[in-house]
Amino acid sequence: MANPTVLDELASRVAKAFENSPAKDIEKNVKAMLASGLARLDLVPRAEFEVQAQVLLKTREKLEALEQRLSLRSPHQRAMRARCAQ
Repeated sequence: MANPTVLDELASRVAKAFENSPAKDIEKNVKAMLASGLARLDLVPRAEFEVQAQVLLKTREKLEALEQRLSLRSPHQRAMRARCAQ
């Protein structure tokens, strides 16, 4: 993903090059199209991604612990629980 400052720098250079020409409108349109396209990518900030990755890791750990507990139950306990659930 391109850094927003890189996009701003690129837009600035294009603006300087076309400052006194009708291409100025084209530059504005290109910048607007780029911003619109990037907005539709549905990106999240890196910090939010890291938080969600940690939540997923903890959830996986809990699931593994529960699977381990379930595997330690005796077949008799599992059969009794299954009958009670019906």
